[in-house]
Amino acid sequence: MNRNDFQEKIGYRFGDPELLDQALTHSSYTRENNLPRAACNERLEFLGDAFFDAIIGEELYRRLPEKKEGCLTKYRALIVCEKSLAETARSIEIGSQMKLGRGEETSGGRERESIIADAMESLIGAVYLDSDYECVKKFVLGYFRERLEQAIAGNMHDDHKSEFQEMAQADGPVKINYELVSEEGPDHDKTFYVRVTVDDVEKGQGKGKSKKEAEQQAAKDAMLRGDRHVL
Repeated sequence: MNRNDFQEKIGYRFGDPELLDQALTHSSYTRENNLPRAACNERLEFLGDAFFDAIIGEELYRRLPEKKEGCLTKYRALIVCEKSLAETARSIEIGSQMKLGRGEETSGGRERESIIADAMESLIGAVYLDSDYECVKKFVLGYFRERLEQAIAGNMHDDHKSEFQEMAQADGPVKINYELVSEEGPDHDKTFYVRVTVDDVEKGQGKGKSKKEAEQQAAKDAMLRGDRHVL
């Protein structure tokens, strides 16, 4: 699939093709080719993250006028997350379009959740710069509408950290802390081990290919233990 086909697939054609190219350029590629750091997609990821968060937040605010801030935050977290972004990125085959360094290429970077999720945010940022807010809003809602509807309907349970926080604080405020216990593996393929404590007492452990994933697994473990009356 070439870039023209890719633009057909995503339903948006760039007026400035260089923005699309930058959105799909990983930092490993710029390092290996001695290109300026600004040529990779990290700045666009920053921008896309901000607009993604704002668009979903605005939609939830308008759709759920009776919900309190805490509930809106929980719903947003179910949508604005790495897993959600990665699933959408896979649906448009964004990995096949990316420029990666040799190390990332050979280690499966085109399928790595963190890389393609970041690229999806970069694409959102690029669409905004190439158009305007209303256009990028249409783009985001087009791809995340189903997940938005599922979250509003209460049919999503991917944010274990928020669920665990709600469970742990059911009887009043407590101190919840996620601690990195260890990490192993090469830089391009690390595994992280995390534990979660409540008021300095360990409640769960988890591991993942990113710290965020490990924290989610630790929260999930803590909730399972909670079902056995550990909390």
